[in-house]
Amino acid sequence: MTLALNSYQTMAVGIFLYYLGKFLKARIRLLRTYCIPNPVIGGILFAILNLVLHQSGMGAIKLDTVQQSFYMNMFFTSVGFTASFSLLRKGGRDVLILTVICAALIACQDFLGVLLAKIFGLHPLLGLCTGSIPLVGGHGTSGAFGPLFESMGVARASTVAIAMATFGLIAGSILGGPLATGLIRKHHLKSHETEVVQLQEQASSMEEKAVIPMVPERFMAATGEILFAMGLGTVLAGFFKSVNLVFPGYISSMIIAALIRNLSDANPHIEVPIPEIQTVGDVGLNIFLSMALMSLRIWELVDIAGALSVIAVAQMVLMALFTYFIVFNAMGRNYDAAVEVSAVAGFGMGATPNAMANMSAVTSVYGPSTRAFFCVPLVGAMFIDFVNSSIIMIFVNVLK
Repeated sequence: MTLALNSYQTMAVGIFLYYLGKFLKARIRLLRTYCIPNPVIGGILFAILNLVLHQSGMGAIKLDTVQQSFYMNMFFTSVGFTASFSLLRKGGRDVLILTVICAALIACQDFLGVLLAKIFGLHPLLGLCTGSIPLVGGHGTSGAFGPLFESMGVARASTVAIAMATFGLIAGSILGGPLATGLIRKHHLKSHETEVVQLQEQASSMEEKAVIPMVPERFMAATGEILFAMGLGTVLAGFFKSVNLVFPGYISSMIIAALIRNLSDANPHIEVPIPEIQTVGDVGLNIFLSMALMSLRIWELVDIAGALSVIAVAQMVLMALFTYFIVFNAMGRNYDAAVEVSAVAGFGMGATPNAMANMSAVTSVYGPSTRAFFCVPLVGAMFIDFVNSSIIMIFVNVLK
């Protein structure tokens, strides 16, 4: 027996799963500890239900996810509006260095994923689905690139990417604290908060500017600018296609959004309501993620589970070595650098909330690190997705 849901019913179930995930997260400490997103919790439960129905031969639930690409594009376009080069300059040398380091990490993750995929006889693009797509990118980027790769003939790309993204959320939380603690104890590091007063004031100033009353007119402007960037993005996407460059549709919209944001930074008459844009983008992300996770076909992973396990462990080892030796040394070999090690392990395997949770856990024991709490959100929430997508597309166009 097959139960077929139309696009509206699929979205309704997706919303229900989001709130189911929220309900369970509030009551299960483990889910809060590892910062598992609400739509991921609900979506995976639905995918498990479909797995039971499929394996038992009882039937299946067929979904119409035609709206998924719209909400995906909405979210990634909102990310494009955060790519402010003036903010990058204001963040100074530390933000720039951390961004460059993370770019190198992304390239290493993708290279390792592709290499191991070839060793196991898998498609190299499936290897990318075990690299920075699910690890730095998380479920959002996985849900975007998976269908793209499947349209290019790479079977199971979405399922592999989503599975690795879920693993990464847990692994990032497990790695971050012990790595930072080991460095702090080995080098006898201490928090010197007085040395970063200026950065603290700068961070506070940014927070005050970000608190803007949310009114309907600003939400209309935010929604309008996102939709405008999405529309112009299709024109740019057509150009990329004409010169034989492979990009997911949202990349073009992100580029247009970034151009609008930087025009706004240079011209005060062009207003970009960032808090509202981020809120609209978050709505798109939650609906998109619920629908993406609902569509998981877990039964497709059985025959490659061994290869995926090896790749997952290899990515954890890479993260541990990269953060312990490269991030720590490049960021100054001090207490702030140790805290930033925990953060990079967090969003390098999972997401920015993992990074913030890791830093909070470390600083609650060893003392505050204003530099880390200033730099990491800028890099993790504003710049890393843009950098990640750009590097992924270089690999895609080389490997296609």
